[in-house]
Amino acid sequence: MADNVTSLFRSTAAHSPSMAALAREGGDGTGPVDFCIPCNPYFPTPAMMDTMASRLKDIITYYPSGADTITAELCNLLQLPPQAVAMGNGSTELITWIDHLLVRESLAIPVPTFGRWTDQPMETGKRVDMFPLQESSGFALDLAQYAEFIRTRGTRVAVICNPNNPDGGFLHKHALVQFMDAMADLDLIVIDESFLEFADAEQEPSVVQEAMIRPNVIVLRSLGKNFGLHGIRFGYMVANPSLAGRVRSMLPKWNLNAFAEYVVFMLKEHGAEYAQSLHQVRRDRLDMASQLSSLPGLTVYPSQGNFLFVRLPVGAEGTVVRDRLLTEHRILVRECGNKIGSSSRFLRLVVRPQVDVRRLVSGLEQVLYGTRRGAAVPELAQGTSYSSGTAAVDRLVGQTNGAGMQDLAAMAVGGGGVGMGGGMPMPMPMQAPQQVPVAMASAPSNGAGMPMQMPTAPAPAPVPAPAPPAPAPMPFAAPGGGPTPPGVPARGGLTAAQVRGMTAPAPGAPQELSTAPATGWPNAQSWPNAAGMGQAG
Repeated sequence: MADNVTSLFRSTAAHSPSMAALAREGGDGTGPVDFCIPCNPYFPTPAMMDTMASRLKDIITYYPSGADTITAELCNLLQLPPQAVAMGNGSTELITWIDHLLVRESLAIPVPTFGRWTDQPMETGKRVDMFPLQESSGFALDLAQYAEFIRTRGTRVAVICNPNNPDGGFLHKHALVQFMDAMADLDLIVIDESFLEFADAEQEPSVVQEAMIRPNVIVLRSLGKNFGLHGIRFGYMVANPSLAGRVRSMLPKWNLNAFAEYVVFMLKEHGAEYAQSLHQVRRDRLDMASQLSSLPGLTVYPSQGNFLFVRLPVGAEGTVVRDRLLTEHRILVRECGNKIGSSSRFLRLVVRPQVDVRRLVSGLEQVLYGTRRGAAVPELAQGTSYSSGTAAVDRLVGQTNGAGMQDLAAMAVGGGGVGMGGGMPMPMPMQAPQQVPVAMASAPSNGAGMPMQMPTAPAPAPVPAPAPPAPAPMPFAAPGGGPTPPGVPARGGLTAAQVRGMTAPAPGAPQELSTAPATGWPNAQSWPNAAGMGQAG
C-alpha cells in the first residue's frame, strides 16, 4: 500500500478511514487484514452470506417493512416485550436520541471509552464529566469511586460500557445492580452492552431485565458487532415502556433498512451457528492474548470484549506502528492516541482467527524489533506518563473536566477557565491525570490563517510522593468483600482467569484471582435469550 493510504488517517474526522476508502486507495480494490473494526469474524456463515447474495436484487429494490415489524421479530427471538425495545440505525442513532431527549445538562462517563459517549453530548453543549480509568489498575472501573465522583460533580446522567471499549474491562451483574440502586435518583443510567455477548466471565451478565422495571435505566445493545455485519446499521435499546416509547416515537418509520430486516428474519434458523461463533471468538481471545503477551515489552490487558487493549513497548509510537503495519504488512490496527484518557502508546486489536493473529505477531515483531524478536524492551520508568495524540484537548479536559465542546474551544483560544454558569470556575474535586509537558500541541487555526500554539508547560520539580489519601466512602457495599479486583497483566503473559474475568475473594481470604465459570450453551439448537446467554425458552 502506498503512503497516500496512511494519509487517510489524517484526513478523516473518524478515528480511522473506512474499509471502502482503504480498498479504493490500496490499488487492487481489496482491503487489509482488519484488526481495527470489532466485528465477529465467524458470523454470518459462508452459507448465510451466499443466501443473502442470491437475494440481493430483491433486498435492495424494495422498501423494507416498518420498524415495528422488524422490532417485533427481534423481540420474538430475544423474548422481550416490543414495548420495551427501540431499534435504531446503529447504536449511534440511539445514542444521539438519548442525548437529545434524556440528557438535560450533564453526563458522566469513564474514559477511555467509546468516543460517541463523550463527543455527542459535548456537541450539544452538555457538561461531560470524565472519570479517568487508571493504567496502574489495569483500567478497571471502581464503581464505588465512580459513584462518589458523580455525587461530587452533581452529574445527572451516568454511562457505563460493559465491557468497556477499548480495554474490554468487565463488571459483574450484581455490582451493576447495586450501582443502579445507589444512583436511583439520577435522571438516567445507561449501560452500554454493545460487546457483552462476547463475554464469558458470568453465566447471564446482562441487566436488560433490570432496565425494564426501573424508571431511569437504559440498556444499549449492538447487532452489527455481534453478527459480524457493521455495514448493516442496526442496534437496539431496552428500557421501561415509557423511556423506550419516547425514543421510539422520534424514529422514522423506515429507519431500518431492508438488509437489517432480512438478517433479523433469517436469524431464527441460525441460533446454533451464532452460538458457535461466540464460543470461537472467546477461544481465539485466549490464544491471541497469549501470543501477544509473549512479545517483549508489550502489555496485554484483560478483556471480555472481542478485542484486546495493548500497551506498546517503551519508545514505540502508535501512529508509526499503525502506518508501518498497514503499508508494509497490509494489517489495519486501531491506534488509540485520539481517545480521551488514552495515548498513542496503546492499540486496540480485534480478536481474529489464528492464521491472522500469526500474521499480526510477525508484523509486530518486524516493526517493533527490526527483523525478528529482539531483547526485552525495558519497562516504563516509574512516574513517567505519555500524552495522547490529542494532548491539547486532554489537558483542557483535565483542567475543566467536563465542559461542552463550545466551552473547550473557547478555552483553547482564551486560555481561561470554563465555568458552570455566570463565569464562576468549575469545582475540581478530582485530581486530573498526570500528563507529560509538551512543547507544542496541534490546535485549530485562529481564523487568520495562523495556527494556534499551546504554550510550553514547565516541567515540575520532583517531589516526594504524598501519602495515599483515605479511601472515599463507599455508597454501597459489594457482596463478597468488595468490588471485583482489577486485572493486572502477568509479566509472563495472561492467565485464563485474567482473560475470562475475575471473582472477588471472600473477606479475610488471600487476595488471589480465581477463574470465573465459563459460559455454556445448554441447548445449541435454540436462540440465546435477551441476556445474550443460555437458551430462549
